[in-house]
Amino acid sequence: RIYEEGRESIPEHPYLFETDVEICLIGGSCKSPLERFWNGNNMMYILQKARHNEESDPMEESKTDDAIYASELLPKESSGPVALSVRRAKQLISLYTMVQNPNMSHLKISELVVLPPLWIRCDGSDPEHTCWLGAEPLKAGNKITGINFYMVTCDGPAADKTCFANMEELKMAHKMKHHSSIVMTKGFAQYELVRAAAIEDTIIESESNIYVDITWNTVDKILETPPLISAATLNITLESGDPRSPVYQLYRELQFLLALAEGLKTGVTEWPEPLESESAVELVQEFLTDLKKKLDGYCISGNSNETEKIKCDTAAVDSSIKSIFSERGDLDFAEQLWCKMRSKCVSSYQELIVCFTLIIKSLEHGEIQPWIHQGSSSLLSKLIQQSYHGKIEVVSLSGITPIQMLLEIGLDKMKKDYVSFFIVKSGSCLLFQDYFISTSVDLQEQVHRVQKLHHMLEIMVSCTVLLQFKHENLFPLTQICMKYYKENPLNEKHVFQLPIRPALVKKFYQNDNPEIWKVDISSGHGQKEVKTTWQVSTNPPVEHMTSNTTGLFSDSTVNGSSEERMYFITMAKCSQVHFT
Repeated sequence: RIYEEGRESIPEHPYLFETDVEICLIGGSCKSPLERFWNGNNMMYILQKARHNEESDPMEESKTDDAIYASELLPKESSGPVALSVRRAKQLISLYTMVQNPNMSHLKISELVVLPPLWIRCDGSDPEHTCWLGAEPLKAGNKITGINFYMVTCDGPAADKTCFANMEELKMAHKMKHHSSIVMTKGFAQYELVRAAAIEDTIIESESNIYVDITWNTVDKILETPPLISAATLNITLESGDPRSPVYQLYRELQFLLALAEGLKTGVTEWPEPLESESAVELVQEFLTDLKKKLDGYCISGNSNETEKIKCDTAAVDSSIKSIFSERGDLDFAEQLWCKMRSKCVSSYQELIVCFTLIIKSLEHGEIQPWIHQGSSSLLSKLIQQSYHGKIEVVSLSGITPIQMLLEIGLDKMKKDYVSFFIVKSGSCLLFQDYFISTSVDLQEQVHRVQKLHHMLEIMVSCTVLLQFKHENLFPLTQICMKYYKENPLNEKHVFQLPIRPALVKKFYQNDNPEIWKVDISSGHGQKEVKTTWQVSTNPPVEHMTSNTTGLFSDSTVNGSSEERMYFITMAKCSQVHFT
């Protein structure tokens, strides 16, 4: 019944079987908890121990229908899945197998249905420390011909590598179990590059992670370093805003922009505490006075000393990354104004009104004729363009208008900053440039797209600083990020993947221990293929064993050295039973 309902839409909540088992139907698009040990990518059942809500009706717990909707049994968000006993899991596997066995005519099942694969979380209570039991139907057309049984066991953590398996022994055991004369081996290793590429004061931690997955054929020994002919994929998850990030000052600038956008939406703006003794009004007044002294108007290239002063006022860019991301040298009047009025100076709504009043009066009286970039769309830019003809429209500096004016010039400036980086540094032709800098959408959406640009910038800068990426690597990564962000909202937990050559990052992992190392030993083809997997990992390989089976690993022997990497040892085996 669950399968039939799931064909229309995957249920959001698990179902209750008898009183102790939750049945979850997982769609093929969902991340599989078995991805390290099983290649299936379609619909499957996950069975686990039911967690009864303490406030639920006790009568509900006595229901014995085969599949009762069990939303009241959902665990709390902070708790993970709970495993069943190995004995109970074996009972469930037997039931699942029997109802699909065409030889079980006494069950009087009118029509056999080939069900999705079944996987059961186990508590490791048996001598082998079983953490998963699985069953997958073998099919010939629409008929079921047998079942593939899977068993995943886990031991550890242990640092003593002498207890690790021997490659030849693993292959021999596989050959004897499956009566195979020829076996194939495939290796996989995962290395964390952020930690391995640590640079003092610049490494980005928190939720950020850069690691590489490497796969290769023909494994000769356990824990061997992947050969350079391997296939490798760089995986990047990066959270913006780490104070040690080389573009942290730009992140702070973005936060001020977001505060203005939020104020525009809610009517309440959180103004930062002023960090300078000189107020924004005083800075703007000095800025206007300097412009008034120039009869020919503002010229960015007219005075190198002034240009340096502007850079000093606006950049605050970490010296270690000036060669990667430096302040543009073509800041126009509105952009310089933004730099002077942003978070370190403007501290109130009233102060903002005074600043814009001073500027508009200077424009009305023709005291300044500042230069602005062509194509600027802000209200202030329009007023400046009108001032060239001696007349500007009347603007009421009340309500949200001053905040919107400041937000607009900040948006204009930051868009140009990001575009400058992506064109100059990553060499990107900005296939989706119009999307990211479009002014045809409302201001809130424009701000959201600038956030996406900043996240992409953080990724590029991290790869440049930590991994010494050059243009030929930054360019495809930029395109991957842009394609994702044109189609999806901001998501700093998304894993961006870039195929690379192992040689590009080998120096960061060649002397390091892997986070995961595994070997697949296989024989046979198609549905007759059988596989044995041996894996070591620094983290528990299954989520339901992190807290529920702590005692399971207490008898593991560790060789006493705290510097040794601790590993969990996992084995996955399979066997086939044919009905015909």
